[in-house]
Amino acid sequence: MMRIDGYTHFVPTRFYKEVLSVGSFADIGKRMLGVPSIYDVNIRLKVVDKFKDYAQVITYPMPPLEMMTKDPNQAEEYARIINDGFAELCAKHPDHFPGWVAQAPMTAPDVGVREAARAMKMGALGVQIYTNVAGKPLDNPEFEPFWKAMNKTGTPIWLHPSRGASFPDYQSEQKSRYEIWWTFGWSYETAAAMARLVFSKIMDDFPKLKIITHHFGGIVPMLEGRIGPGWDQIGARTSDEDLQKVAKSLKKRPLDYFKENFYTDTAAFSGKPATICGLAFYPNDRIVFASDCPFDPEKGTFYIRETLKILDSIDMSKAKRKAIMYGNLEKITGRKLVK
Repeated sequence: MMRIDGYTHFVPTRFYKEVLSVGSFADIGKRMLGVPSIYDVNIRLKVVDKFKDYAQVITYPMPPLEMMTKDPNQAEEYARIINDGFAELCAKHPDHFPGWVAQAPMTAPDVGVREAARAMKMGALGVQIYTNVAGKPLDNPEFEPFWKAMNKTGTPIWLHPSRGASFPDYQSEQKSRYEIWWTFGWSYETAAAMARLVFSKIMDDFPKLKIITHHFGGIVPMLEGRIGPGWDQIGARTSDEDLQKVAKSLKKRPLDYFKENFYTDTAAFSGKPATICGLAFYPNDRIVFASDCPFDPEKGTFYIRETLKILDSIDMSKAKRKAIMYGNLEKITGRKLVK
């Protein structure tokens, strides 16, 4: 059975040479430069070739363009370089990379919409955004034009977590320590972004949105009890605003949005308990196979091998396995990815 890895990361050659390699980036930006298979196409092709019946959808990694520049024009130019590079790479190696996801910078209301439209005409499967825009929540009113456009066009959205060391673990400190901002922070960040999209009624106002959350939606599957019966009592812990009124304005209970309105992927960093939890939480038709290649101890192969090993060890019907491995992604994008 063919396996299409729906969320892997790569940096096109021109963007790496002209922007990343000459810039001064700390933390996660520095991490990008230390993983050759994320920017060296020859190394990446060898990674893909190590697995039979396997191909990758490529997306840009980090740092977010909105964190690299505050100039909307420059962010748009960066996105064009990345997206043009992806289109060229996939055209040259279609068997290795049958699809790519565009960057849609949201530095200004019209920039992301304009570049998303251009990229989709070029053949992109969808667009990638981050869980916040340079610290601003996704339900900020200034981003409504983006949601409106993606809803109208049915453009799939890959949602990637973003949080850095500058986000402290405690109010008394200036920065996060021990990479807690990444290990736990990204998982919380993803769940928080999903919640804001739900309670702000963006998911109600734009019901055709197709959002693929990375890493099984972070902490979401493990917290079903809190999201379900716990959040059914929303407002009981709050005295300065009427959150029950907010909940009653939604079209369904909070838990149902998380299960029914979002898609997700299997990138769990080789964690079998997390994978089992994610598979149990989300309906099968909302799950996409992904490994998060190449961020692993073996420079690209470990997460692929271990994710496939875990999924192969779990008993499921052939139809369900086919849906996760590529069928669901084909339905989400409306593209045939397996020949």
